[in-house]
Amino acid sequence: MYKKFNLLILTMFGLGNSRYAPGTVASFVTCLIYIALFNYKVNILILIGSVSLIFLYSIFILDELKNSFSEIDAKEIVIDEFVGQSIPLLSIYNLVLFNNINNFILYTFSVFFLFRLFDIFKPYPINIIDKKIKNGFGVMLDDVLAGIYSVIVFFLIFIVLNYV
Repeated sequence: MYKKFNLLILTMFGLGNSRYAPGTVASFVTCLIYIALFNYKVNILILIGSVSLIFLYSIFILDELKNSFSEIDAKEIVIDEFVGQSIPLLSIYNLVLFNNINNFILYTFSVFFLFRLFDIFKPYPINIIDKKIKNGFGVMLDDVLAGIYSVIVFFLIFIVLNYV
């Protein structure tokens, strides 16, 4: 029971078993979850705490269940996409610019595309982490960095376009 539950966590309740682009599917669903959370005005501190716990727990269960997958960063494992995509979503969650749902949806999908870009192409040092750190921490860290890169580029675009 414990192992099945943890496998459900790692695959985001089966999203990782998607036939096509499971990482993109998981990131997209993460965006939809945040849109719903924004609409219901869930406190950002609760979200940050929850994502932090999921990050730490995922590292633990990735290492514990590494033999349940063909490789440590198997395509079925998409909880790392959830955590990585959460970083740019949390960064825009409480901004004054996004005080209505329409703006939040627009910027949610902007950071979705940025995150997928960095997660797929893995610029330095994401590519090094992806290749060298073959444990639960490495699986999670490359997506966390892709999320951080997304935040940086998103806000640079805003500064250049004089939105901030």
